[in-house]
Amino acid sequence: MNEKAKTRISKLEAVALPVTDQDRAVEFYVGKLGFEKRRDVPFGPGMRWLEVAPPGAVTTLALVPPGMPTGVRLATQDANADHASLRASGADTDPGIMRMGGVAPPMFSFRDPDGNNLLIVEST
Repeated sequence: MNEKAKTRISKLEAVALPVTDQDRAVEFYVGKLGFEKRRDVPFGPGMRWLEVAPPGAVTTLALVPPGMPTGVRLATQDANADHASLRASGADTDPGIMRMGGVAPPMFSFRDPDGNNLLIVEST
């Protein structure tokens, strides 16, 4: 990999899975599979960002509302720098970074050579 294409991605943070009923999904993953609920916070008008994971797991499963894409969320300490670096390397990235006014951290999507969509999310 050439020097300017390196990123600050530190971990696979979450895999998003759209569900039709988040409460029913929590009942299944927590009640039947024994996962832990790790995060349940408002995310935009009338929506929630909800994450579950097996005990001790680092990566979570985000149970997102319908309409949000299934996908991989990668964590970085600097979304701005990674966005600039990937764009400079010619990667297929979103033109800008999404900023949701404190509701969610800075983030952007990019595509791998096969067109798979990935999301980089700034995580402190």
